[in-house]
Amino acid sequence: MIRDRGNIKWTSMMLPEHVKELRDWKEEEKRNQMPILDEQKIEEMNEMICEAMEFHWPLRFHYFKNGEKNVLSGYVHYVDPLTKELRVMDHQEQKRNVKLLDLIHVEVE
Repeated sequence: MIRDRGNIKWTSMMLPEHVKELRDWKEEEKRNQMPILDEQKIEEMNEMICEAMEFHWPLRFHYFKNGEKNVLSGYVHYVDPLTKELRVMDHQEQKRNVKLLDLIHVEVE
């Protein structure tokens, strides 16, 4: 049976700087992955969004886009069920779109 040792077989031919860069690259790749949400968390966010639309509460949306975590504050203007997006009016009265699948956390301001 052939057993592959991964990077171990190549480290003797690599400079220490290269090994460090490879390790840092793997660490960064792990950090930039979107967290997986459970059903309870998704349901809590859904309830909060519905209540905020009804009572016109300002919310703070934490979402994941292009490998980065972003924050958006504003009021929920519309939930589009076809495109699965939120339309949010920020504090400068500009419309912003946030995909529901990109949401990580929602909180009341």
